[in-house]
Amino acid sequence: MTTKAQALLLTGPSTLEPREYDVPGVTAGTAVLRIEACGLCGTDHEQYSGHLAAPFSFIPGHEIVGVIEEIGSDAAARWNVNAGDRVAVEVFRSCRECEQCLSGEYRRCARNGLATMFGFVDAEVEPSLWGGYASHLHLPADSMLLPIPDSLDPILATVFNPLGAGIRWGATIPGTKEGDVVVVLGPGIRGMCAAVAAKEAGASFVAMTGLGERDRARLDVARQFGVDLTIDVAVDDPVAALRKATGDLANVVVDVTAKAPAAFAQAISLARTGATVVVAGTRGGGGAPGFDPDQVVYKELTIRGSLGVDYPAYQAAIDLLVTGRWPFESLSREVVGFDGLSGLLDVLSGAEQDSIPPLHGVFAPNS
Repeated sequence: MTTKAQALLLTGPSTLEPREYDVPGVTAGTAVLRIEACGLCGTDHEQYSGHLAAPFSFIPGHEIVGVIEEIGSDAAARWNVNAGDRVAVEVFRSCRECEQCLSGEYRRCARNGLATMFGFVDAEVEPSLWGGYASHLHLPADSMLLPIPDSLDPILATVFNPLGAGIRWGATIPGTKEGDVVVVLGPGIRGMCAAVAAKEAGASFVAMTGLGERDRARLDVARQFGVDLTIDVAVDDPVAALRKATGDLANVVVDVTAKAPAAFAQAISLARTGATVVVAGTRGGGGAPGFDPDQVVYKELTIRGSLGVDYPAYQAAIDLLVTGRWPFESLSREVVGFDGLSGLLDVLSGAEQDSIPPLHGVFAPNS
């Protein structure tokens, strides 16, 4: 087994420093994962830019896929995996004993929750290997793993995370059903995944909004992912465009925009009476310009916030990826290794204004 792990430690805004750590020994209840790929999302570039800061240095990365390099006997029985198996790692950990975990709400685990989620743990907490920007990951006993079939490429398999989010936000939480009209705000990878989930749930019409030049290429490919109407809100009134296309407003609105305070008011205006609005993107401050709370009353809206995903949605995502029904392999994608990660995060965060970010960014240690 490898004795040294390579990693990138986030020590401050836009500062990733190479580090070498000892690969921890395995006990009966733990394992070591050799990381093959780690997908990048909004949280990654918000951490990198300092928008989502922490008072400690840490190894980021939470959309992790890899191969079990060594595993203890109890862990193998608990997770039903063996050395050599490819797995995806759930971001949150579960004690499997507290009331929240037993009820299925393990994201609120009394011992874990946000404090121990992979990709955001103080590197001073031994054994330091708590994030995906590394060659190896320590898997404690309260980790949760999902087997990845050998037929699924590890780079593509990292889509398990955004697709799981799309399934939860675009179908499960709002209860999307046959014939629904759904609007997705935000044409990033999670927006595409929410559109796919809505169509898989039976939605008859899916619209997607974006903003300006940087979103144009993304809106152009949205039809490949179940979108019937794309709307550039810098040019067109989304409410008028939706009414023209469908004759009505939406049963379900899913807002996955990031740092776009005005989007929430658009979500409310796009919802018909009795609709459900799912808010999954964070505003980044700035309130909600244009939001009229009276519309929540007059329309009798249900507004649901969502933090993270859950195990059933991740499993459904993996199952859907295996079918190949949707062209996730054709997403605009950039895969980088240790040397290229900072540059890609600059593009994703908008620091490189002249570069159009790919829909899917992936860190692969051996690239």
